Amino acid sequence: MVRPRKWRRVCMLPEVNEFGPVNSQNNITETITMSVEEYETIRLMDLERLSQEECAKAMGVARSTVQRIYEDARKKLADSLVNGKVLKIEGGDYKLCSEFEDDRNCEGCFCKRHRYGKSKNF
Repeated sequence: MVRPRKWRRVCMLPEVNEFGPVNSQNNITETITMSVEEYETIRLMDLERLSQEECAKAMGVARSTVQRIYEDARKKLADSLVNGKVLKIEGGDYKLCSEFEDDRNCEGCFCKRHRYGKSKNF
């Protein structure tokens, strides 16, 4: 019997979930799909500057899981940028902080959007 996947804690869904080349010379553009938890790992580690341990705590998973998710996300970002592929962010095994029944509810999620409001100028 396969063990069920553990839900990853995600602060917020991305405001924009599709990125791609603006002036594509060819009409055939491949699409890469990044999961929401991969996006969250990139956001926490690269934008919020958290360590793997801090990121793992915020997402409610093991550090080794964060390391694997982060490596997969960076590979997808590089492929999209270097090869001009469309990047879509969707799907995954996640729940928003507000959906968890514990008492944390985004108090320790390290999200600038929650610390400073939903302003786009964070």
